[in-house]
Amino acid sequence: MAITETTGRTEGARRADAGIGRETLAKWAPLLVLLVLCAVFAVMEPRFLSTRNFARILIAASPALMVAIGVTFIIIMGSIDLSMEGTVSVCAVSFAFCFLWLGGTLASWAWLAIPIAMLVGAALGFVNGLIHVKLKIPSFMASLAMGFVGTGLAMVMTGGDRIRIEDELFRALLTQRILNFPLMVYVAAVFLLIAWFIQTRTTLGRNFYAVGGGEDLAIASGLNVNRVRIMGFTLAGVFFAVGALLAVGRIGIAETATGNNFMFLSITAVVVGGTALWGGIGGVWNTLVGVLIVFVIGNGMVVIGLPGYVQDGVLGILVILAVILSTNRKTISFVK
Repeated sequence: MAITETTGRTEGARRADAGIGRETLAKWAPLLVLLVLCAVFAVMEPRFLSTRNFARILIAASPALMVAIGVTFIIIMGSIDLSMEGTVSVCAVSFAFCFLWLGGTLASWAWLAIPIAMLVGAALGFVNGLIHVKLKIPSFMASLAMGFVGTGLAMVMTGGDRIRIEDELFRALLTQRILNFPLMVYVAAVFLLIAWFIQTRTTLGRNFYAVGGGEDLAIASGLNVNRVRIMGFTLAGVFFAVGALLAVGRIGIAETATGNNFMFLSITAVVVGGTALWGGIGGVWNTLVGVLIVFVIGNGMVVIGLPGYVQDGVLGILVILAVILSTNRKTISFVK
């Protein structure tokens, strides 16, 4: 009997150690991948480690990081949001129209276009969450439909034209630099810290994890899950709007195509960064690492002279590996 009990405890300890080892690997794997990628590209092309090149990576990554942070909150809840391309486009176009109508420079009342764009993003996110919750439509389908609605609305608003923002004060997001990095990088860093604060220091952030970790248990504990989901989609819309503002600041143009490709970039970054698709695991720092991985790969491929389709293939492989590392297939009976 003693031998059996000892053997049982030993087997249990081995399983526990294996679980801890898997969790540790899943936790640190994205950061290790990022460091390895930087090392490989640096060996192949020393210019990769230059400050100018790092600034180029961060400029490209800043708008996508904002969008990916919004997606992160939704995925932590165990849902999915595919509306980012339409939302970004509508927010960018709304900002541009209001900016020009209010004077065309931040020195006038045009600064009000910034909170207006964020309110537009929040409104679209609220409607998105409301459709998902009240009509009981799966989040991926409701958000995908809202994304199409947003893209169509942006097209109607612009008539297919581009709206140029030439105000020097607003374009300072790109042209004004501190320690060799443009202002937009610091703006993105501030909103990253805000997202981290929401995630870790607010009741709403903790509720996101509660819903994603087990919706039935959250309901049993008295949590209003529907309200949390609607607030999550609304918050995501705000971050989509911030991404739209940075995207306009980067190129100086607002158009229907402003939101193009953000769906692929944001979802890929969140998954590669280690946030679990079924919810309850991950966070904004994981997303930061995931975004950097995506843009380091893109930049590194350009620096060493490889074509774009190789980049897409590498990202696809990384997504598969990330899901493998973050999924314990012994605990699931089927995949849907």
